[in-house]
Amino acid sequence: MEKYICDVCGWEYNPEVGDPDGGIAPGTAFEDIPNDWVCPVCGVGKDQFAKV
Repeated sequence: MEKYICDVCGWEYNPEVGDPDGGIAPGTAFEDIPNDWVCPVCGVGKDQFAKV
């Protein structure tokens, strides 16, 4: 699974960790995250992330 980084603030989504505070379980691929999920640091949408 690929890691993704927020273009706005630099927060990295690691699928091995997920985003437990945002309701995303460890092991969830970025592509499988709901489209209404937002960056936990700056609040932008998935479209503002780039593959690392």
